[in-house]
Amino acid sequence: MKKTLVIVESPTKARTIEKFLGKEFAITASYGHIRDLPGSAAEIPEELKKEKWTRIGINVDKNFEPLYIIPPSKKKRVSELKALLKDADELLLATDEDREGESISWHLLDVLKPKIPVKRLVFHEITKEAIEQALLSPREVDENLVRAQETRRVIDRLFGYSVSPLLWKKMKPRLSAGRVQSVAMRLLVERERERIAFRRATYWDLKALFKKKDNSGQFESELTHVSGKRVAIGKDFDPATGKLANADTILLDEKSAQALRAKLLTSPVKVKSIEEKPFTNRPSPPFTTSTLQQEGNRKLGFAARRTMEVAQTLYENGFITYMRTDSTNLSEEALKAARSLIVRDFGQEFLHSEPRIYRTKVKNAQEAHEAIRPAGSEFTPPAVVRDRLGFDASRLYELIWKRMVACQMKDAQGTRVAVQIESSDAQFRASGKTIQFPGFLRAYVEGSDDPEGDLADQEKILPALKVGELLDFEKLEALSHETQPPARYTEGSLIKELERLGIGRPSTWATIVDVVLDREYAFKKGPALVPTFLAAAVTGLMQSYFTSVIDYEFTARLEDDLDAISRGELDSVKYLSKFFFGNGHPGLKTLVETGEATIDPRIVCGLPLGNDAQGRNVEVRIGRWGPFVSNGEQRSGLPDGIAPDELTVDRAVLLLAEAAKGPTSLGSHPLTQQPIYFKNGRFGPYVQLGDQVEGGDKPKMSSLLPGMVPEELTLDVALKLLELPKNVGKHPENGEDVIVSNGKFGPYVKCGAETRSIPPDETSLIDVGLAKALEYLAQPKRRGRATSQPKNLREIGKHPLSEAILVIKSGRFGPYVTDGTINASLPRGVDPQALKIEEAVSLLEARAAKIAADGGVVKKKRGRGAKRSTAKKS
Repeated sequence: MKKTLVIVESPTKARTIEKFLGKEFAITASYGHIRDLPGSAAEIPEELKKEKWTRIGINVDKNFEPLYIIPPSKKKRVSELKALLKDADELLLATDEDREGESISWHLLDVLKPKIPVKRLVFHEITKEAIEQALLSPREVDENLVRAQETRRVIDRLFGYSVSPLLWKKMKPRLSAGRVQSVAMRLLVERERERIAFRRATYWDLKALFKKKDNSGQFESELTHVSGKRVAIGKDFDPATGKLANADTILLDEKSAQALRAKLLTSPVKVKSIEEKPFTNRPSPPFTTSTLQQEGNRKLGFAARRTMEVAQTLYENGFITYMRTDSTNLSEEALKAARSLIVRDFGQEFLHSEPRIYRTKVKNAQEAHEAIRPAGSEFTPPAVVRDRLGFDASRLYELIWKRMVACQMKDAQGTRVAVQIESSDAQFRASGKTIQFPGFLRAYVEGSDDPEGDLADQEKILPALKVGELLDFEKLEALSHETQPPARYTEGSLIKELERLGIGRPSTWATIVDVVLDREYAFKKGPALVPTFLAAAVTGLMQSYFTSVIDYEFTARLEDDLDAISRGELDSVKYLSKFFFGNGHPGLKTLVETGEATIDPRIVCGLPLGNDAQGRNVEVRIGRWGPFVSNGEQRSGLPDGIAPDELTVDRAVLLLAEAAKGPTSLGSHPLTQQPIYFKNGRFGPYVQLGDQVEGGDKPKMSSLLPGMVPEELTLDVALKLLELPKNVGKHPENGEDVIVSNGKFGPYVKCGAETRSIPPDETSLIDVGLAKALEYLAQPKRRGRATSQPKNLREIGKHPLSEAILVIKSGRFGPYVTDGTINASLPRGVDPQALKIEEAVSLLEARAAKIAADGGVVKKKRGRGAKRSTAKKS
């Protein structure tokens, strides 16, 4: 009996849909796109390899026709889909409802060429009702959406494959440029330039703790005016000069602040005025992709990519609506579900009098037409999600659940109190806040995990005061403050800024951040995204020679134009021709050709820092092996992880001076008489035997072992290091050499094909002899080459669900956290001593999800009342 074949993108989505459809349906997955532009020359068909245009996969002279190929990894899947199609009497394409999903469906049609009826199903949530409704209202594949997606793909390919090779020639190999990636990088670099230009300023003020005469209450207050003039604060200074920019303010230094303090302590204090004003706070709209990524980053510490991975899991398992959307609209079903839940769980008094309607400000039509919310006509409780999908998924779902419920609740209402206190010629201000009715705050507070606890934190209650009432100083402090440079972007704030500028779309923001980090254009310092010197140099080149195409407004207009193509209002071929060949202004092709002819590598690879005492230009230069600092005569490598705003001329001069001293000589080798040097390299301290001779062999080098202190390094220790790898003798059983060495993952011993790691907290590698090496080799081999128990660095606490003890350990791949079943590596740069239990749980959940996605089985530890479960291949 033939069936209706339903094709979706992922197997998880397929399994969820399968629950709602009968036996007459066969549901399968395409595993994403089955076709794409060639990723390498090897994928170009043999008959087309002589065509020059196939290098980029776009025939720009033939209406920008893309060269689509089926990657080797997808050929088997295509064959399987064709076989399934033979046993079907109807094909339903149920890929996601955005442009990407539409494109996947179009490619499936073009490749499979079905001879049976084909329908396109779209739904924004995977529930029984949504699937049934989609079956009742199928449509055709939307060619306009497909053309819009194809246009974006072609533009990105033209940009990347045209500009990146130019960067290779003029700067260094393997650099990449991207239409949106380069704009995001520009934002990071321009913020870093602001930090470099920033000049710090110091100012003083007074902070008072007042008490009532009868000791019935006390409260804090800050100095605001002296002699009728407002006291200067941080915003009153010019960030570029550090000078006071507001002439209408008074600047207190330490001397004047202390003098004022002494005077006020002997002066009477009284309440000058009291002002009370009611306030109303309205709830935020339900989540869009951007706001979910921002709140996930701020509240849960999730990277944008992690937020989207977890949201995808929630969507595919039927718990939330489609997670790539810039709409805040809500369906009637959603409004009804939220409002009935509010009455049931919070009470009628918390329900807003009528449904709140949120209108999206974005006019594009490519994404889902509803906000991100719990799926269905009755929202699944967060506890159910936790049991089904784990801790990370339940935390993100709870955010979505709370935000959706809160948006239909009443406003929060309260009173703000402003009190002016005067003493001599000084005036202080105290503020208070009380909440009369919490409204939506009972369910959700931005930036808080505990709405009930946060309500108390939001209130600041002042004691009962009267105008003219006399007060006493309990404490009066003169405090110093410094202005702060503009904060660097975090993942959340970068996405917020990209959205504000109209750059990128919900489906691209997480990828943009990932690419900037993966290409080493930025690194993380805590939550902040720090641009590298390489990013600064590339951005400088792009701004000088590709000004128009990395302009913020141009990039935003391109998004609007893609929206117009998706609505059928703009011809994609004409648009591509204008972008590439130009139309009244230079197109991308002309810009690249001009760059080839005019860009001087000596200029674009230099980032001036200033002049040294001799008047020499000190600059950072982009070298083949990384950035270095130079004054034209000397050069020095830069320490890993140094931010551009941390490298001043003075610091650069010190680095050059250290480099000019040359390596520290430890003495000479007793046999060869070659000098032995101690050096500091990009990857840490090491010792070197002999000098580098032009045209000769590279001198022998050996890194210091973990735990070695450079200041305590002696000639004897250096000699032992240079012996590595060292043959300590023959194995008594097989006669093979036993070698001890220091490798990428730490010290180890090797005999033939057998290797065993040497624990870092045991015998030093340089003291390991044959007997000790044989002991290590005799130990059972565990997890590949590991042989010893990793060192415990810190016990964090109990897992909130399984109650397993979470421990951070030191392994050969670096520190990791474990619950005894799952091991999850700590991201680079994360301090093991600072890791919080919530972050540890998130890492373990992410690792468990990865294992499950790869087909592994995760046996979860059972806590009290917990069900036994396994993670299945998705």
